[in-house]
Amino acid sequence: MITQAAKVISEGGVIAFRTDTFYGLGADPFNVSAVAKVRALKGREENKPILLLLADASLVDRFIADHSAAFDEVAREFWPGPLTIVGRAVPELPGEITAGTETVGVRVPANVDVRELVRECGGALTATSANPSGREPARSAKEVRDYFGDLIDLVIDGGEVTATEPSTVLDVTTSPMTIIRKGAADLRGLIRIIELGS
Repeated sequence: MITQAAKVISEGGVIAFRTDTFYGLGADPFNVSAVAKVRALKGREENKPILLLLADASLVDRFIADHSAAFDEVAREFWPGPLTIVGRAVPELPGEITAGTETVGVRVPANVDVRELVRECGGALTATSANPSGREPARSAKEVRDYFGDLIDLVIDGGEVTATEPSTVLDVTTSPMTIIRKGAADLRGLIRIIELGS
């Protein structure tokens, strides 16, 4: 299935897969038409950026320009894990990902199988939740199909989601760092780092 997923991604398609939180819609973040498909599926507002999953923290430089000491510290502390870190995007990243913000959120998932899938698909995938905007995130492959029918090129059935929260989103481009969305990451640990850095 991973080989099939990698083929779909390389051909500009969209997959749905279980992340370490909810099911996500995966596409090559550098393929403008593939990202446009994701946005069309979501009915996503143009001013909302799309977060990315990375197979490994060593790939950060492909997406984040001049990441700060704060970025590196938070990544060391919380990756792999359910923390999305927002940093300044490299200029090469399509506006369809950044939505004109010049920033992008990235994370390295805790689940080994998810990281392996992402690695085989080129090292990075979009991972916006698999649901139309305004609806609940899909918690199973069946829910993905109920939402999208046959509009997705490949749905990988990873079983039912056990997570109860999405990833926490932390913006490190601000001073002090800002928690944009509370989620599954250790909030007290994040607040401690924010206070130390402020």
